[in-house]
Amino acid sequence: MIRQDINRIDPKRRNVIDHKKKQFAAPLYEQQEYPHRLNLYNLPPTAEIRLEQFEQWAIDRLRILAEIEACSFRNRSPADTATHITPLLQKWLPLSSNSSSSMGYKDEKLKFERQKDHYSHYILRLAFSSTEDLRRRFSRVETALFRLRFQSDDARERQSFVESLNMNWEVVSEEEKRELGNDLLIATPISRKLQELDEGGAGPWFKVDFETVPELVESRRVLLKDGKAYVPVREQLSMVLAGFGESLDRGLETTARALPGLDEDDRLTPILNHLSKNFATPDSTIADSDTALPGAPINASSIDALSNHFPLCMRNLHTTLRRNSHLKHYGRLQYTLFLKGIGLTMEDCLIFWRQSFKLITDETFAKEYRYNVRHAYGDVGGDAVRRGRGYSPFSCQKILTEHPPGSAESHGCPYRHFSMDNLTGLLQATGVNDRDVLRGVKEDVEKKRYHIACNRVFEWAHKGDIARVKDDGSWGEAELDTIVHPNTYFKRSYLLKTGGRAAAAGSEENENTRMDLR
Repeated sequence: MIRQDINRIDPKRRNVIDHKKKQFAAPLYEQQEYPHRLNLYNLPPTAEIRLEQFEQWAIDRLRILAEIEACSFRNRSPADTATHITPLLQKWLPLSSNSSSSMGYKDEKLKFERQKDHYSHYILRLAFSSTEDLRRRFSRVETALFRLRFQSDDARERQSFVESLNMNWEVVSEEEKRELGNDLLIATPISRKLQELDEGGAGPWFKVDFETVPELVESRRVLLKDGKAYVPVREQLSMVLAGFGESLDRGLETTARALPGLDEDDRLTPILNHLSKNFATPDSTIADSDTALPGAPINASSIDALSNHFPLCMRNLHTTLRRNSHLKHYGRLQYTLFLKGIGLTMEDCLIFWRQSFKLITDETFAKEYRYNVRHAYGDVGGDAVRRGRGYSPFSCQKILTEHPPGSAESHGCPYRHFSMDNLTGLLQATGVNDRDVLRGVKEDVEKKRYHIACNRVFEWAHKGDIARVKDDGSWGEAELDTIVHPNTYFKRSYLLKTGGRAAAAGSEENENTRMDLR
């Protein structure tokens, strides 16, 4: 006879949850706390957000990263970069300190800012982990952003954040510090007096592997002994940055291995793919109703004079049109939408094209070209929703990546689609003869930084006007961010040359310029 355990539960009576109920059960998410302004992003976010927030938060962060990379490409000093980026951070990705609120990090505004920062980092981590090049660039600009925030953080909050990291830093004992006192004093310029070491005036010292602080080793600001670097507490930024970079690189590798699992999500994949493409030149679109310049004489007869303010792509189209009295389809479309964006009415645009196509009859123009202009303005064709607005002017990203020009076509971006000799000739024909500028443009083009080359030319052509508006305070750094749209180029050039105030129109331009992933 088989003995049975009376305490054993009959399998048929076990409390087993139906697998279907497990599969479709409501998920439990956790709202994270953010006690510190800074974040190493070691923990992924776990709370729900709307798809619109997913998209917009990533776009706002991408604006900042693109500006940081642009500052690096232009060889701006750390101080100039901080001056340029700080107002943009306040606008697109603010991150207030705990001391800014009487409630500290419990304040709802601070929670929202830190949640947006946390989520946007991970969204872009998804977008930029697919290739080694994207991972390297993302790590570089994120580290630069972390450095900027670390240096601007409140001293007490910064120290509290560092203490919360539990970094594997070996503290140098007082006995060892006295033994190495003279060597530390000689090797470390930050400590000029031996008394600071004895009295603890320089604070604690840490002993770390020398390869973790390459910046300090390169600039000879630490003592090296037995493969260790002796780092004073005042130089802890390099150690924190090293930890941040290592953690981010590991996270990007992990994300890259998990990316195939997202292929089935048809909501997120298109957004992530577009974000990764926009890392070089962020896509943007200008709101049609806010691009016109109040009081500016924009009509069919003034385009020739206004062409001095056009970016090189539109200036090339205008010159070709005047020379040949004709443009092919994509050239006409690109130029028409640009003219629409600067405030040219549909009636004036029709007059402009008819006068430009002087080698054809009125009947031919009405039959072959008139409808296309009206369609671009939304006067005919399209559905009821789009009619009345038409197409938006092409951004730099769209011009760079879509419809490359073929034989006898003039559209596209000269920095991208011209040979170096032809590009140099075109720049010189428009008055750009400075050798340093031409050399910088060549370097930018060779490294495929086309929008940086365009901004380089803009800054050279308007250097006196930019200095003036900075000196009188009428324009801030936010109004002089990197240009990523031909219509932004025109509007900014016109305002600078005519003495217009950014407060009246330049800031409005930035408010109505938004990233477009649709």
